[in-house]
Amino acid sequence: MKVYFATDRELSGDRHPARLFGSGRGQLRYGSCEVSIPRDHRMGELESPTLLRLEFREEPEQHVVLLAADVLEHEHYMAELKQAIAASGPRSALLYVHGYRTTFEDAARRTGQLAYDLAFHGTPIFYSWPSQGKLSGYILDEANVEWTQADLAAFMADFLQQTEAEHVYLLAHSMGSRALAKAAASVIAARPELASRISEVILAAPDIDAEVFRQQLLPALAGVANPLTLYASSEDAALRASKAIHGYPRAGESGPAIVVAPGVETIDATGVDTGFIGHAYYAEQRSALSDMFYVVQKDTRAAERFGLQAVEGTTGRYWTFRG
Repeated sequence: MKVYFATDRELSGDRHPARLFGSGRGQLRYGSCEVSIPRDHRMGELESPTLLRLEFREEPEQHVVLLAADVLEHEHYMAELKQAIAASGPRSALLYVHGYRTTFEDAARRTGQLAYDLAFHGTPIFYSWPSQGKLSGYILDEANVEWTQADLAAFMADFLQQTEAEHVYLLAHSMGSRALAKAAASVIAARPELASRISEVILAAPDIDAEVFRQQLLPALAGVANPLTLYASSEDAALRASKAIHGYPRAGESGPAIVVAPGVETIDATGVDTGFIGHAYYAEQRSALSDMFYVVQKDTRAAERFGLQAVEGTTGRYWTFRG
């Protein structure tokens, strides 16, 4: 599967696709990757070698593997991306921004898996900021996700204008939601005519201050065509750790602090978490992916999605997965 990328990670000097970009800051670069999806791929899984099956190296026939990564000049990249989007029929694109503790390789593999599992017929793209790719890198990741916002906003505006994509789906995970939400808000404020091309904004386990999200980001994203979709959980250990660090609830939490507000459809994903420390349920659980499928493929609102049931909370309506 071919996926496109933009990144402001530093070039490492290593030609191997998995190590092409490091964890330091660099200039904005563009390119494309080839990602293998195994024939017997199971929805929601990011197949990798495991000692339990006596697998000692990556095999494209069995695993999701980053096979190639090529850096392209800006003009070549935009021309190729525009052609790919035009050829997709619906003229659609999925732009994914990864979260904390994610390498360039991780982001490429995850983008391929998501596009495949969502049966996305448009063009998949990921934006990779300089996450350290390790559990101990939270503080540095937090600094870098703040730093990357200007680059992401510049790329987003450039991409929306040059490719003429008509249906753009913005998806972010964890800490990446900060960059995506702020960049999208910046683009909408500066270029309101581009807002209509953004069909959906989907935030999975967003590690954003809940009050900042309600008071600043949601009003700024009001120009998007449809309500924002937010997947939250009360079992998300990474968000609990973030709350302990910052002292305030995160937008991705559920429970008493769940974000319910006009312009956002909140899905409580508690009980379907299967990812590492309960923080990757958006991409590793069939029901969450199945729900996201209807958002991306059909633009179906939460009240109409068969896998959800409404809950009337003290601050308004949100949804949970049916048992």
